[in-house]
Amino acid sequence: MRAFFYSFVIGFGLLAVTPASAQTAAEMDASLDAVFGVHEPYRQFFEKLQKSVAANDKAAVAAMIDYPFRARINGKAVKLRDAAHFVQDYNKIVTPKVKHAIANQTYPALFANWQGVSIGDGEVWFSGIDGNDKIKVTAIND
Repeated sequence: MRAFFYSFVIGFGLLAVTPASAQTAAEMDASLDAVFGVHEPYRQFFEKLQKSVAANDKAAVAAMIDYPFRARINGKAVKLRDAAHFVQDYNKIVTPKVKHAIANQTYPALFANWQGVSIGDGEVWFSGIDGNDKIKVTAIND
């Protein structure tokens, strides 16, 4: 009996650390369809955000933000009212950690729930604003 118990515990432990199978793009499409009723606008938004951040296109990223936008700059909570202020503080908001999370995120590995779509470990959240008509970044967490 003891041998069975140890075999079970060891086997269970191995299962617990085995990575889950990767989700496919089609499965992510289905997840977004289930949560938001559509997936293509979210996929396009994600891809545009990745390209804009990679190109360091501050104006393009600023246009993808939902204003007023709350950001943490130098440890202080700041409310940014428009794209001009976001661009001014871009490097303090879109930090190397945030850029890394965006660059390394794959579409199939996004996380989605009723609050929106998450990149990385919650470094960036985006969601439909005014229903699903407009998709915007709703949070950036460094």
